[in-house]
Amino acid sequence: MPVIRATIFCLYQKTHTDIRATMTLMATTATARRYLVRGRVQGVGFRYFVQREAIRLGLAGWVRNLDDGRVEVHAQGAPAALGDLSGALHRGPRFSDVRGVEEKEASMLQYEGFRITP
Repeated sequence: MPVIRATIFCLYQKTHTDIRATMTLMATTATARRYLVRGRVQGVGFRYFVQREAIRLGLAGWVRNLDDGRVEVHAQGAPAALGDLSGALHRGPRFSDVRGVEEKEASMLQYEGFRITP
């Protein structure tokens, strides 16, 4: 019985350590960005477009319309995925007309998934 218990404990320790190392690696490589998109970006499905792209890229965060006509995006994840999202924001969905995208570093927050906020 002690051999089985020791083996299970060793497997648990190894798995637990691997998970912790992976989470640490993710925490050190993940970054966050805030985007402000201007142009004809409201009333053309822009937020839904952003949500689809962000989910496809494995990003977390949110997107919302601003009162001044812009769309604000807060996204976090792998730097390469954020770069791909930036390209998608510059392109926009079919009926949009993106005139500019302002990009800034943002603080990391706790998010699950990517949502559209009011």
